[in-house]
Formats: sequence, C-alpha cells, structure tokens
Amino acid sequence: MAAAAAPSAQAWPPRHPPLAAPFPVRSRADIERLAATPLAESLPARSTYELIRNAALAFGDKTALTFLRDGNPDTPPLRWTYAELLARMHQTANALHALGLGPTDTVAALLPGCLDYHLAHWGGQAACIVQPLNPLLTEDKLVALLQATGAKALIAYGAPEDADYWAKALRLQARLPGLRHVLRVAPHDEAPADAPALPPGALHFHEALAAQPGDRLLSGRAIAAGDVAACFHTGGTTGAPKLALHTHGNQVFTAWASVVTQGTNSADVGIAGFPLFHVAGVLPGALASLSAGAEIVIPTTLLMRNREVVRNYWKLVERYRPTVLAAVPTMLAALANVPLNGADISSITYCRTGAAPLPAELGARFERLFGLHVHESFGMTEMAGISSVTPRGVHAPAGCVGFVPPHAQVRIVALDAQGGASAREVAPGETGMVLFKSPNVFPGYLDPRDTAKAFTPDGWLATGDLGRLDEQGLLHLAGRAKDLIIRGGHNIDPGMLEDALGAHPAVQTCAAVGAPDAYAGELPVLFATLRPGAEATEAELLAFASARVDEPPARPKWVAVLPALPTTNVGKIYKPELRQMAAVAVVRQTVAGQGADVGSVRIEPEGATDVAVHLGAGWTDAAREALRAALAPLPVKVHLRDG
Repeated sequence: MAAAAAPSAQAWPPRHPPLAAPFPVRSRADIERLAATPLAESLPARSTYELIRNAALAFGDKTALTFLRDGNPDTPPLRWTYAELLARMHQTANALHALGLGPTDTVAALLPGCLDYHLAHWGGQAACIVQPLNPLLTEDKLVALLQATGAKALIAYGAPEDADYWAKALRLQARLPGLRHVLRVAPHDEAPADAPALPPGALHFHEALAAQPGDRLLSGRAIAAGDVAACFHTGGTTGAPKLALHTHGNQVFTAWASVVTQGTNSADVGIAGFPLFHVAGVLPGALASLSAGAEIVIPTTLLMRNREVVRNYWKLVERYRPTVLAAVPTMLAALANVPLNGADISSITYCRTGAAPLPAELGARFERLFGLHVHESFGMTEMAGISSVTPRGVHAPAGCVGFVPPHAQVRIVALDAQGGASAREVAPGETGMVLFKSPNVFPGYLDPRDTAKAFTPDGWLATGDLGRLDEQGLLHLAGRAKDLIIRGGHNIDPGMLEDALGAHPAVQTCAAVGAPDAYAGELPVLFATLRPGAEATEAELLAFASARVDEPPARPKWVAVLPALPTTNVGKIYKPELRQMAAVAVVRQTVAGQGADVGSVRIEPEGATDVAVHLGAGWTDAAREALRAALAPLPVKVHLRDG
C-alpha cells in the first residue's frame, strides 16, 4: 500500500489531550475522587475516532502497533506509528464511504490478529457500524449473523490460515445477496505481483485505501456519543448468538475507565493476549492502549494460539520489553509451563487476567514462578468489556476483580426462585447477583426480546454473575448463577471444588459442574487436565479434592481426567459442554446398571442439552421399557434410538 499522507488537524473534532490517569488508583477513595469531577469534563471525547485521533496528534512518530511475523524473537517485525495508523484509518473510512456505507450501515470483519484489524475496526467505526466476527463459527451461524445486521460489506483476510478466511468470505457473499462488497486484506508480506485476481464483487482492500486521502474524513461526519459503533455477537458455541449493540459513548467510557484505573500511559507496551473479535481484546485491550499512546505488540495472526509464540513467550518479553502481561487464565496456565531459562522479564510491571475466573492455585503458581501477581478484571460484552478492574499495586486474592469504575454503580441482590435477580439487596458482604448501571452499559441487543431479559424492571443490567462487595469496596465474584451446582436445594460453589483440586501438583486446569441425579437433581463432579509429564489417577485426585472440601454434600462424586478441557475461542473453559459430558457419563452408568453391555450401546450428546442412546440389535421390548423406566427419573432428556 502506498504511503499515506500525514493527518491534518481538522477543525472537527476538537483536539483534546490523549487519555491519561491523573493519579494512581489504590483505593475506593481514589475512585470516588475521580468521580467527583463531572464525566463530561474528564472525558470530552465522543467517539473512538476522536480518542485515537487525539493520541495520534500527540504521539505521531511513536510506535502504535508492532506485528510479529512469527514467534522467533529475532525475526524483524512490522511497525506502524500513530501517524500512520490514523492516516490509514482515514483511508479505510473514506473507502467505505466511497462504497456507499453510511453511519447506519454495517461492515463486518473476518480477520485474524493483524495490523489491518485495527483499520477495519477503528476506520470502520469512523464511517459506519462494525461487526466483528469469530472466524471459527460455522458458516451457517456467520450467515445468520450477517443477515441479522444486513451487513453490506465484509473485510476478510486473504490467506487460509487456520480458518480458511478468504474462501469462507466468498461463500458467505454467494449466500447473502445484500453483502455487496467483499474486500480482501493481503497477508502482511504478500508482494503486489502475487495478489490473486478477484471475482466480481470483490476488491483489494489496500488498493481501495490507496485511492483515498489519509488526512481527513471525506464524509465530514460528526460522530455523536449515542451513534452505534459496533455490533458484537455473544456466545455462539451453541444456539443462536445474540448481537449486542455498542455506542461510541459506551466504548469511549470503557477506554477511559481502563486508563484511569490501571494507570495506562504512553510508556506502556503490551503483547495482545485476547482475540480482536472479542470485547476484551478490542476495547479494554486495544482501544484503551491506543487512547493513551501505548504500544500494542500483535504476536502473529494466531496471537496466543501460536504454539511458537507460547514456547518463546519469555524470550519475546525480553526482546520487546512489554510492561503489561494480559491473558485469559487458560493461557496463563500454559505460560506457567514455559521455563524462563534466564530471560529478563523485569519490564513487566502489571499482570492481569479476565474473561474467566482465575483459579487460586494458578495465581499463586504464577507469582511463585515469575514474581508476577495476577490482577483480575471483570468484563462483559454488555458493558463494552469492562465492569471492574484491579489496579496496579492492589494485590487482592483470587476471585477479587477490583473496583467498579468511577461514575458506575453496582448493586448485589438476592436470587429469586428461578435463579434470577430479585428486588431485595443482600446485606453488606453477602453474596448475590451483581447488577450494574454505568455509562458503558449497552443500549440493548439487536433483538428487543433479548434486551428485555437483560435488565431488571427498574433498569439495572442483570449480569448473571454472583458476587459480593467487601469493606474496601472491592468486588469478589463467586461464579455464574447458572453454574451453581444445586444438590437437593443445597447451593454448591464450583469455585470451591476447583480450588480444592487445583491445589494438586499434577493438575493443570480443572472445572466443576453438576451431573444430573435422579434424587438430588445435581451432584458435583470435576474434570481436569494434567501438567505435561505429570501423573495422577482419577481416584487419587478424587481423594485429594474431597479431603479439602469441608461440607460433605459439596464433595465431588467423581473426577475425570481429559487430554484438554473444552474452551471458547477466547480461551474460557466452556462449562455447557462439560455438563453435557457429565450427563452422558451418568446415562452410560445407568445403562450399565441395567445389565446391558455398554460397548454395544452408543451414547452421545444430542443438541445442546439432550443425550441420545442408540440401541443395537437384540434389545427386547421388555428390556427397552426397563431401560426407559430407569432413565426417566434423570433430570436430563434422553432419547432412545435404534441402531
């Protein structure tokens, strides 16, 4: 792509300083001190475009983005300055404007970790609404998502990688008449002469940008805080993903809250640890950094799924001197198996995690091995990625996710009979469902029916998470309400079981779920993976965990060791699949209890929650009915099939 012209100082939007923390946050009093200043005074920017533009005007020649071609620390990277990033953002917005997309139209992004993701996202939001897509979703789900938003353009990566991006993009276009334009992003080192010929309706992304000026927005658009900036899908591993709308104001507040609570500044460098289609990677991760003049290192297109990156991670730290280490707990567990081998990691001054609970033993192991205390944060798609933050210098125990940001409100309420949010607030220090009101609470889902379920009648966002506030104003999470294991009316916190088993020296990761039981409703069970080279029997692990759980009803009934736990594409352990695996195990045990040869019966999940039992030849009507009667009391739907 031809070099872009340097950005000019347009009359609009007004120029403001980049985001910065006025003082370190160490207590709830500091949060209240920040909240004493009106938000409009602390945060005059109205759009994500303004935030990055302000930083680019202040830090023009400073590196904004560094892309690693591979996981070898000696391979020369690609770098963009803030001035280059802004110029290319202008060109991206102008190219989309030239294609006829306006503020209420949608452009989708089907991209791996790459420099151009930041153009598609931030340049796209300056022109229209951006729809980030998880590239590992099935094509049918991607079609449904694109149909729901009526996306008119799709920016897709032009190399197969591990998700077959470009071929998938062309198939999506063939299925969606309204998807008028598909723009191919060339791989970073592709020579222009190697670019393939494109079919009708497809454009070369970089050629489209090169035809546009890089010093201004040709649309002249004045972006309002209430304008929709993006549409993120939530869930999507099973069932139909919901589409959450974000306004520019939502995302701007998240960036500001992240910067002022964490003390992010222009000296910071971070290695991107979260996918960019996920709110954690794109908002508290990328936008907050870019708003404060920090540098983001993108560790190859596969990010932290690149095994070479993980294997060389501490060498990469020594080479690029990041000040911040951010990753999901499963990735921290993988890094805990990578020896330092003398690497200098003293540049890291802040280590944080989110997207899933941090096992206490993992946090202790990370601190023991590397001298890094892991700070937890809490975020939701419905809150533009940040709900609470544990600042630098605040060393809290596992499960503590820090302070709620300035200008945000939190309530803890008791659960109702259906496990939802009641109107009754719990006593201070007690656990209940966490509710929020905040400038970054989203306006709703694309489907109003989904929106109605997300809020309480008096307008609070019902998170579905259980938590408590301590005397210092710190929020502690106790898991998802739907993840509670309910044994005969006795509520069992899965985190307690996970902490018990996670303390075993052979255990890498573990997760507790409820297995269906005919009498108790659910019984607690555990799934685990072992550290490389470690050995332990399931009986040994069961005894170890049971000895560390005081309440007899909460002690696990069994432990299963797996090669790997199912995870989402963000790296969060996916408990619905584990619950289904537990149901299959219980059904198998029930079938065996009928004297049947389980080897001759095929038992497998069916749909998202049911179990299918395929019976072979030789089953008499009487045996079939006896089995049906044995399975009927289980609180799971079981389908008997022939063959």
